[in-house]
This record gives sequence, C-alpha cells and structure tokens, in this order.
Amino acid sequence: MRAVLKWLLASIWLWGACVAAQAPGGAASGAAVVQAEQGVQATLPAVGAPVAVQTEAPMSTAVQARWDHIAAELRCLVCQNESLASSNAELALDLRRELRGLIEQGQSDADIRRFLVSRYGDFVLYKPEVKPVTWLLWFGPFVLLLGALALALRLMRRSPAAPPPLTDSERARVRQLLES
Repeated sequence: MRAVLKWLLASIWLWGACVAAQAPGGAASGAAVVQAEQGVQATLPAVGAPVAVQTEAPMSTAVQARWDHIAAELRCLVCQNESLASSNAELALDLRRELRGLIEQGQSDADIRRFLVSRYGDFVLYKPEVKPVTWLLWFGPFVLLLGALALALRLMRRSPAAPPPLTDSERARVRQLLES
C-alpha cells in the first residue's frame, strides 16, 4: 500500500512539473519536463522495489489471530516500549517474519516464547514468567512498599510524646518573663 502511495505521489509530482513547464509564464522549454521525467524515472525503481519484495501469502484467519496474540505479548527490542506487532523497526519486521515462520512450522505458543526468550532473554516478553531470575522484578515493588511503611511506622513511634502540662510555678515564671 505504501509503495502504491509513493508511486501515485511521484506521478502527481511529474504531472505538476509538466503543467508548470507548459503554463504561460513557465519555462516554455522542454528542459524542465525532461528533468522532471528523469527525476521520476530515477525514483520509480526505488518505489517499485518494495512491491516486488512483498510476496508473502496472506495468513488464514486462525493463524492471523494467533500471530496477533503472540506478537502483542512480545516487546520490540529496539523501541522497548512498543509491542512487536505495532513497531516499525527493522528488527521488529525481522522478528515478525520469524514469528510467522515459527507459527507456520506448527510450533506451539509456549515453544515460540521459549525460543525467543532463549535467543533474546526475558526482556522480549512484556510479562516475564515468575521464576527466581525475575523475582526482584515481580516482588521488588511490594518489598519497597513494605519497607517504606515500616520506616514510616518506626519514625512515628520515635517522635517524642506530647510534653506534660506546665506546673503552677512554671506558669508563674512564664508570666513574669513575658511581663518584663
């Protein structure tokens, strides 16, 4: 689709250049039209190349749904905050092709995840499995919260109690100091 859009824009550009060259007050010579044609001819092979590369057959509905589910659970290793399904990075494109190949080979979802984790580490998963290596990731926030609560309780207990009320002699002394 993107290649077709590029070709369409290049054609419109060529048409505009031809109209501008032949318009009254424009460059009446054909040199501008020739330059425009050469520019478009130079860009058309690059625009048409992606069309020639896209030879993959469309996936069936069931395979597409499975692919969407797995790709949404995987992280793009370049973007880091995007899923594999939504990223446009080159590595993401390669991983999507590889994911499609693994699905077409008939591997289970768990096998695919294991393969990708063995190759790229737990970071490739948006929700890593709970295992000793990832305990800090899963339980660290709760440990920090409990530690903060314990510290707050300790500080509240250490704070001095309310001072005892003043005796009559102390009140008299305060009045005397304030009046003088």
